[in-house]
Amino acid sequence: MKHTVKELALKNGAKGLVINVPDALVMTFNINFRAGEYLVPKNKWEIPHLMEHVLLGANELIPRARDFHAELEKNGAYSNASTGIYDIEYEAECADFEWDRVLDLMLIAISKPLFLEDEYKAEFGNVKEELAARSNNHFRRLSLEMRKAIGFIAKTDQERIKLMDNIQIEDLVTHYQKTHFTSNLRFVIAGKINNKRLEEMVQKIEEINLPKGKKRFDLPSEKLNIPKKPIFIVNRTINNVYFYLDTFLERRLNILETDSLSLLNTYLTETLHSKIMGTARERGLLYDMSSGISYSKDVTNWWFGAQLSEENLKPLIEIIISEISKVRRGGINLDDIEATKQYLIGRFQRSAQTVMGTAMGYLSRYFFDEVIDDYYKIPERITNVTKKDIVDVANAMFEDKKWYYGALGNSSMKEVESTNRQISVLWN
Repeated sequence: MKHTVKELALKNGAKGLVINVPDALVMTFNINFRAGEYLVPKNKWEIPHLMEHVLLGANELIPRARDFHAELEKNGAYSNASTGIYDIEYEAECADFEWDRVLDLMLIAISKPLFLEDEYKAEFGNVKEELAARSNNHFRRLSLEMRKAIGFIAKTDQERIKLMDNIQIEDLVTHYQKTHFTSNLRFVIAGKINNKRLEEMVQKIEEINLPKGKKRFDLPSEKLNIPKKPIFIVNRTINNVYFYLDTFLERRLNILETDSLSLLNTYLTETLHSKIMGTARERGLLYDMSSGISYSKDVTNWWFGAQLSEENLKPLIEIIISEISKVRRGGINLDDIEATKQYLIGRFQRSAQTVMGTAMGYLSRYFFDEVIDDYYKIPERITNVTKKDIVDVANAMFEDKKWYYGALGNSSMKEVESTNRQISVLWN
C-alpha cells in the first residue's frame, strides 16, 4: 500500500514509527517493551508471559478483564499480546473511525493494570494450558532443546510448566515496574495519519502514566558453545524423524548479505520447484520442508528442517549437501537467479496489501535494533543481488565451521550420529 514513514522521538523517551497510509480504513498499533524472559531469574522463567496475560485485563478504568475486552472489541476491534525471550509486544487493530478510543484503552491497560489475584489465578491456568498445547509441537520441542544445547537463552515448554509454581503475583508486579517505563517503549502505528491525528497520537503516548526510566534495555550477548555430539530426543509415539540443521556465523550479516542469503534460501527450499525441496518432492522423499534465517545480537543462523520417514532422511541430506556445494562453487545460472528474484518481488508485493502487512514490513527490525528498512527500495535491493553476492554469503555461512544437528523421533543415537557424519562434509 502507498505510505510514508516517519520516526518520532518523544519527550518521555519513547520512540517509534508512524506509517501514514492515506487510503486506509483501519489503524494498527504495536507497542513493544524490552521485557522478555532474559530479564528474569531462570527459575522464574514464566514471569513475563504471565504478566503479559494479566496486563491486558483489569485496569483502573475497567476493573474486570472480560469487561475490558468487551469494550475494546465492541466495534470489531482486535487486540493481543505476545512474549518472547527479548520483548513483550501489545497489538491492536481497529476501524479508522475509533482509532482514538482503542488507543486510549490500550494505553490505559498498559499503564494502569490492577493485577487482580483472581485474574492472576485464571491466567495461571490458561498459561499452563497454552504451554501444554505447545509442547505437542515436535519441531518446537526440538528447536528449543537445540537452542539450549548451543548456549542460547531458552527453556522447553515442559520445563516452563514445572517452573511456574515458583512464581507469585508479586513477581509480576516487580517485573512490570522494572520494565514498563517510557524510555523502554517502542511503537509502530499504521493507518490514515494526518497532521492533526499525529499531534493527538504524540500527546496520548507522551502522557502515558509511566515513569521515564533511564534507557532501553540492551539485547543480551549469547555466545555459541556447540556440543561435540548431535542432539537426539527419543519419541517412540511417532513413526518418522524430525530434524533441524543449523549453521552459524559469529557476526550479523549486513543488508546486502541478508538480501543475498534470503534469495538463496528461497532458491533452495521455499517453492515446489526449488533446488532442494523441489528435487526431494520429485523423488517422493517428503511432503514439506522449511528453512530460514534468524539472528541474535551477535550471531547469524541459517537453518533447515523437515519431518520424513527415516529411510528417506539420508537421501534428502545428500540433496542438501549437493545443492549447497554447487552454490558454494558458483554452480548456479543467471536464469535461476532471475526467476527467484521475480518470485521474491511478487511475494513482497502480496505482503503489502493490508495496513497490518505494511506495518509488519517495518516493526520486526525496528523493535530489534531500531533499523528502519526503506520499504520501497526492497524490490530494487532484490534486483541488485548478483551471483557473486550469493556465492559469497553462502561461503560466509560456513566459514566459522560452527554447526549443529538435532533429531527427534523413533530412531537411535547411532543413526543420528551417522547422519551427523554425513552432513559434516559441508564444513570440511
